[in-house]
Amino acid sequence: MADSTPTARSSGIVSVLAVTGVVAAFMHTLVVPLIGQLPSMLHTTPAGAAWVITVTLLAGAVTTPVIGRLGDLYGKRRMLLISTFPLIAGSMISALADTAAPMIVGRGLQGMGMGVIPLGISAMRDLLPPERLHSAIALMSSSMGIGGAIAMPIASTVAEYASWRALFWGSAALSALIAVLIWLLVPATPTRATGRLDVVGVLGLGAGLVCLLLGVSNGADWGWTSGATIGLLAASPIILVVWGWWELRRSDPLVDLRITARKQVLLTNLASILVGFAMYAQSLVVMQVLQLPEATGYGLGQSMLAAGLWMAPSGLVMTAVSPLGGRLSAARGPKVTLIVGSLVIALGYGSSMALLGSTWGLLIVACVCNMGIGVAYGAMPALIMGAVPSSDTAAANSFNSLMRSIGTSVSAAVVGVVLAQMTVRLGGHTLPSESGFRTCMLIGCGIALLAAATASAIPAHPARSSDDDAVATEAVAVP
Repeated sequence: MADSTPTARSSGIVSVLAVTGVVAAFMHTLVVPLIGQLPSMLHTTPAGAAWVITVTLLAGAVTTPVIGRLGDLYGKRRMLLISTFPLIAGSMISALADTAAPMIVGRGLQGMGMGVIPLGISAMRDLLPPERLHSAIALMSSSMGIGGAIAMPIASTVAEYASWRALFWGSAALSALIAVLIWLLVPATPTRATGRLDVVGVLGLGAGLVCLLLGVSNGADWGWTSGATIGLLAASPIILVVWGWWELRRSDPLVDLRITARKQVLLTNLASILVGFAMYAQSLVVMQVLQLPEATGYGLGQSMLAAGLWMAPSGLVMTAVSPLGGRLSAARGPKVTLIVGSLVIALGYGSSMALLGSTWGLLIVACVCNMGIGVAYGAMPALIMGAVPSSDTAAANSFNSLMRSIGTSVSAAVVGVVLAQMTVRLGGHTLPSESGFRTCMLIGCGIALLAAATASAIPAHPARSSDDDAVATEAVAVP
């Protein structure tokens, strides 16, 4: 090892894991600037092209809890390395794609790599000294926002001035680079969990999530009263109830629902859904207002590239504030940090009522919202890891990440419904109205306030088992 001190080694671990998270999040967003071109690029219909986006969400949601459980069973470093292979393979397949089918396969493989973020957060608990843990978790948690923010301008620039295939070849090279860095700089982590992977649990959770996310993601296109939408949304809770029954009967479940039901874990996961909703709603609104034509009276007429550049500073703000969130968690506890972050998000949404009419105003709105998101995202894994046994940290963090993904999916559906119902006609086209955008921002503000209220109900002293670090047992309640 070139690093000769514990501090240097810790810094190397944090840097590598944070970059890994940024790269994974970058891949999640890099096709967004190409949405309008995908049908012609891949010789498919708009509905077929939409699957290029949807499949990444589905693959990430289904595989993240599985990767987390495997990390607990077989080692987090090992699973981090394994998770880079679908990132590399998916990028290469996408780069070579000429039709929709291989692109969908490639994007699905890229989605499987999203599990590296909760897995990396869990590895930090094993590898870092306690005094560095809160700030490192905050940085790793914010990597999702950072990757998403930088993906827009980079992808827009490459798509405009070079071949779109260069995006995927570049992501393949980045994935190979992080695999090498993990191999060289991230040590092995202890494996405290026992048992084997619950395959039936994997299939049950996957089926329930696919039904839920497909129904929510495609309800606006299929129609919320269509047979497909209603069937999927009705099947999802039935499948998940049966899955929960199965998990409670297992000695080595995919997700330990008894631990998930602990008040701190349950409320943190609920707050995660709400913060995930608030995180995504503002980005959907801001990007559309920036790009709508000025003739509407409220659109700002920016190109995709310009809009991406206007959004990029918000990702940098998230990076800058993540250490502050870590210090606040170390000083006052992650519960306080989550409350503060949620209130800052609400402040950002509220400020949009006065700032929606200019590019600089929207930049301020996005920066304030992302400031709160950066603070809140760092607190949630700390709350989860403070309430679960060491043998379940990766699985519990992965499940928490899944809750955030559900929040973003519901957010997209709600924003889509509101904007579809509140429209104006311009030049023969139907466009979302200004009142529709303002309504979405008010909904986001309310959801952020609800997240703060939920966080305030989290117990100050979580229930933990007396031999937590040795074996996962039932917690002894602490008054």
